Formats: sequence, C-alpha cells, structure tokens
Amino acid sequence: MEREAFLALLRQHRAIAVIRAPDLSRGLAMAEAAAAGGVRLIEITWNSRHPGDLLSKLRHRLPHCTIGVGTVLSKRDLRDAAAAGAQFCLCPHTDRSVVGLAQRVGMPIVPGALTPSEVVAAWQAGATAVKVFPVSAVGGASYIRSLQGPLAHIPLVPTGGVTVENAGDLLKAGAIAVGLSTGLFPPAVVEQQAWTTITALAQQLVNSLANLNP
Repeated sequence: MEREAFLALLRQHRAIAVIRAPDLSRGLAMAEAAAAGGVRLIEITWNSRHPGDLLSKLRHRLPHCTIGVGTVLSKRDLRDAAAAGAQFCLCPHTDRSVVGLAQRVGMPIVPGALTPSEVVAAWQAGATAVKVFPVSAVGGASYIRSLQGPLAHIPLVPTGGVTVENAGDLLKAGAIAVGLSTGLFPPAVVEQQAWTTITALAQQLVNSLANLNP
C-alpha cells in the first residue's frame, strides 16, 4: 500500500482497533466484533497468539477492512508480518533498520515515539506517520495539542490509554487517527466473550468520530 493511500485511510476512518489476542479463536472474534461495529482499520499485535495465522485469516474474512500489525520489534517480525499479508505496521519504538525495510517492501510504517525529539527522529527516518505512545502518561489531548505548534506537519497517531470517550478529544487536538486497545476490548469483556458489547463500543466510537472534521 502506498504511503498516501494509507494516510487517506487514517483520515477517513480515524481509529485503529488494536488486538492483542490470547488465542486464535478469540482474536478472530475480537476483530469481527469490531468490524461489525464499523471499525475498518484493525491491528494485530505481533505478540498475539499465532499472529500470522490470525492476520491471514482476517484478510480473507474481512476483505472490507485493512489489516495490519503492531508491536513489531525487529526486521524479522516485519518480514514475517509481510509474508502473512500485513497491510501496515506499527511499532512501540523507532528503529531505523525496521523503518528502512518497511520502505523497501512498500509497507506503511508508524513507529513509536514520545518526546518531540523522538517524534522528529521517527519522521526523519521515513515514518509514514508517528505513533505517540503512551499518550495517556504525558497528558493525553493536551500533549498532542502542544506538539501541533512546532510539529503540525507530522501525522500523529496517539495510543496507550485511548478510550471511546477520549478519542474525539485527541483528534480535535490534532491527531490524524488514534489506536484503541483495552479501551475498545476491555479484558473482562474479552474473557466473557461478550462480543456484542464490543460491537456496541465500536459503533459508539465510529458514531462519535463521524462528525469530526478531517
């Protein structure tokens, strides 16, 4: 996927469902529940159980969604994810060698950063966008707003502590999109396999973001 096409998807859909699956069947159910609620960008963390199998199955089951990977820590992780069909990649950190490999294989990559210096370094390394993680630890929306003055040219994707309730505030503060993990998949709900609850949360999220300006 080309860089601009991925950025367009981020601007259109605004939210990424981040799935850290305890097993393959629950990973499938989590993704399908989010997709049923209208979420169209789904990230499978590479420390899920059988992430390659999960990714491959979701590419077939959810052709209307864009399926990527997260928690990619090495070039080997990225190669394996690409082989499984990943359409984009997020990392908790910035590793120039991983960013370079993503560019060579044509995969949009969103490496992680926190401080202004780290955000700029990730961008200069060739990031498609920069993941601000963990955003809740440094002020949430107010921190994203503070970054906009000097760094408004860099597309930011905050994650870590993002919820259905605060996602809109982060986007209003200047983020291009947000990533939601436990905010969309509460551990107790996943444990109970209450998939309709997750679908309802996804619908609430999508509806709350629908009227925001891109």
